[in-house]
Amino acid sequence: MLAWQNFPWQHNDSATGLALGGLEATPVPVDTRTARMDLTFSLTERWTEAGEPAGIGGAVEFRTDMFDAASIESLLDRFERVVLTMTADPTQRLSSMDLLDPAERIHLDELGNRATLTRPEPPAVSIPVLFAERVASTPEAVAIRHDGRSMTYRELDEASNRLAHLLTDQGAAPGQCTALLLERSAQAIVAMLAVLKTGAAYLAIDPVLPAARIDFMVTDAAPVVAITTAGLRERLAAHDLAIVDVNDPAIQSQPSTAMAAAAPDDIAYVIYTSGTTGVPKGVAVTHHSMAHLAESLPAHLSAEQVWTQCHSYAFDFSVWEVWAALLGGGRLVVVPESVAGSPDDFHDVLVAEQVSVLTQTPSAVKALSPDGLGPVALLLGGEACPAELVDRWAPGRVVVNAYGPTEATVYASMSAPLTPGSGVPPIGSPVAGSALFVLDGWLRPVPPGVIGELYVAGRGVAYGYVRRSGLTGSRFVACPFGGAGTRMYRTGDVVRWRADGQLDYLGRADEQVKIRGYRIELGEIQAALTGLDGVEQAVVIAREDRPVTSAWSATSPAPPTRTQYAPSLPTGCRPT
Repeated sequence: MLAWQNFPWQHNDSATGLALGGLEATPVPVDTRTARMDLTFSLTERWTEAGEPAGIGGAVEFRTDMFDAASIESLLDRFERVVLTMTADPTQRLSSMDLLDPAERIHLDELGNRATLTRPEPPAVSIPVLFAERVASTPEAVAIRHDGRSMTYRELDEASNRLAHLLTDQGAAPGQCTALLLERSAQAIVAMLAVLKTGAAYLAIDPVLPAARIDFMVTDAAPVVAITTAGLRERLAAHDLAIVDVNDPAIQSQPSTAMAAAAPDDIAYVIYTSGTTGVPKGVAVTHHSMAHLAESLPAHLSAEQVWTQCHSYAFDFSVWEVWAALLGGGRLVVVPESVAGSPDDFHDVLVAEQVSVLTQTPSAVKALSPDGLGPVALLLGGEACPAELVDRWAPGRVVVNAYGPTEATVYASMSAPLTPGSGVPPIGSPVAGSALFVLDGWLRPVPPGVIGELYVAGRGVAYGYVRRSGLTGSRFVACPFGGAGTRMYRTGDVVRWRADGQLDYLGRADEQVKIRGYRIELGEIQAALTGLDGVEQAVVIAREDRPVTSAWSATSPAPPTRTQYAPSLPTGCRPT
C-alpha cells in the first residue's frame, strides 16, 4: 500500500499538535509490532517554517515473514533511484528507467553465469566420440542392466556399431532422421547409440501414443528408416519407410568396427512437445548441446554410480538418464514400464540393483517409499516440487531440484542439496555451460527479488523446432549478453532471484501446464475438442484434483466422449 500524507499537522514533526478551536490534539506514535499490510510506503510532504517545500519524508512498514530488511533496503534504493530520475527528466518514459546500479549488474551477471557465454570452450565433439573415450577407459565395466542380464561398455559399443552399419545401408546419415518405436530395453539404448553413430538424429516414439500422434510425428520429422520390433511394426504400416527389426539376426553379420564420427553440430535427437495451436512441435538438439549433460554434472551427482532408466524415450528425462550415466561411466538399470508403474516392484528393483542415482518427477516419487533405499541421490524435476516431499526424502541423502525445458537439453539449473524444513525448494542456479537471465518485457535484467521471465543461453540451447522456422525465431532469440550469434531461449517461465543466489519458480506467463512432468499446452486439447463434430467452443483448465478438465459449447446434446478425442491426444492430455 502507498500512503501519501499532506495534512498540515504532519509537516515536519510527529509531535506537532492539531488545534481544533479550544481542543489541542497531539499524535502519539505507538509501535504495535504488527504490520497492517504486507508492505506499506507512508510518504509525507514536508515544508519549512516559511511554507516552502522541504522535500518528502517517509517510512516503510513490512511483514517480516514475507520480507527481510536487506530486501527492503534494496527496494528503497531503487525507489530513490526512480524518483531522482523522474525529477531530473520528467519527460522520460517509466519503461526506459534503469533500476539497476553498476554493482547490481555485476551481481546479476555472476548469479546468471554470464561469463560462460564469452569463456573459451574446449573443442566440441559428438556423443559417439565421448562414448568411445569411456569404452577405451573401462571396456569391461557393466554399462546396462536389464531383465537380469548385463551388457558391458565393450559389448554395447560393438552391438551399436553393427546396427549402425545396417542403418547406414538403409539411408541413415547426417541430416536425416531415424525413428525409434521401442519399449524400454537394453536394445533400445543400443539403437539410440547406433543412430548417433550414423550421424542421423533419433526420433523417439512412445508405443503408447495414439495412432494419430504417431502418424503426425513420422510425417513431420520424415525419418528415412525406423527401428522397432515385430510386435510394434504394424504401428508404422501407413508410412513408406524402411523398417529394421532390432532383433533381426542379420544385424549380427554386420561389422563391429567403428564408423566415422558424427559432427558436433549434427542433430542428435528430436523430441516432440505439446503445441499451443494444436500442432505438436519437434525440438531438435545437436550433439554439442547434448554433450553438456556430461560436462555439467555436479560433484554430488557423480556419474560413476548406478542410475535408473525409467522414463519414456519420448520424454527428455530419458536423455538425461541414459547419457549422463553412460558418458560418465555409470551403470544404467533399465526399468520396464510394468515395474516403474508399481511403487512396490520399483522399490524392490532399486534395492536389488543398489541404485545410487534416481531421477523422478515429484508426482511419481510421492508414491515411492524412501525406506530401505540408503543414501540414494534423488534428482527431482519436470514440475513444481512441494516442500513436504523434500522433508520426507532429504534426511540422510542428497536431494536436488532441477529445472530445464526440452529446448535447453533437459536441464539448465540445479538447486544446492536440499534440507528438510527449508520450505518450497528453489530451482537452483545455472549449471556449468548454462547462463540464465531474468528479464522484463524489454529484455532488461530485473533486480533480485523482482519477478521476470526466464531466458536460457549457453551450450544446452537446442537447434530449434523441426519445420517451424517462425516459431523458432520467436522463441530462440538473439542474446544481447553474449557475442555475435549468441542465442537464448525464451522459456515463458516466471521466476525471481532469491537472496541466496538461486531461482524461485513462480509459474507460467502463458497457459502451458506440467502434468506428471510432461509439458501440456491447453490450446492443443482445446483444438482437439473443437475439431469434433457438434462442438463449437471448448475450454480446458488444469486443476490439482483433476489434472485436465474441459467444458464445451456444442450443437449436439450429447457431450464428446473419451473415445472420440483419444485418437489424437496422448494419455496425459485427455480431459475428464
